[in-house]
Amino acid sequence: MRQLTRRRAAWLAGVATLVATPWVTHAETVFVKYRGSLDLQPFECEWITRSSLVTRLCYDHDQQYLVVNLNGTYYHYCAIPPRVVDAWRSAESMGRFFNQQVKGRFDCRVSPPPDYQG
Repeated sequence: MRQLTRRRAAWLAGVATLVATPWVTHAETVFVKYRGSLDLQPFECEWITRSSLVTRLCYDHDQQYLVVNLNGTYYHYCAIPPRVVDAWRSAESMGRFFNQQVKGRFDCRVSPPPDYQG
């Protein structure tokens, strides 16, 4: 009986450790054209299912830096204001909005991208 109690105590201690330990999440890294590998941990990302061009938007509000997946390729845009990203998210046609309001603007050669290296 004593052994069963010890086993139970050990099991309960293991459960308590699991409950008290925060879940470790693995950051997602993507390859961004003209930039290279980028960890998406600081970004708020959303998958887009209503567009034939735009498949994902990832935005870092603090840095005003956007990464977008266009037909399987990630591109980045710098110094893009939150109001533009919000308008893009709610646009009737995300592809048309991209072509008219984003493409050719917010160039990361003019406004350099943030450095996310620790």
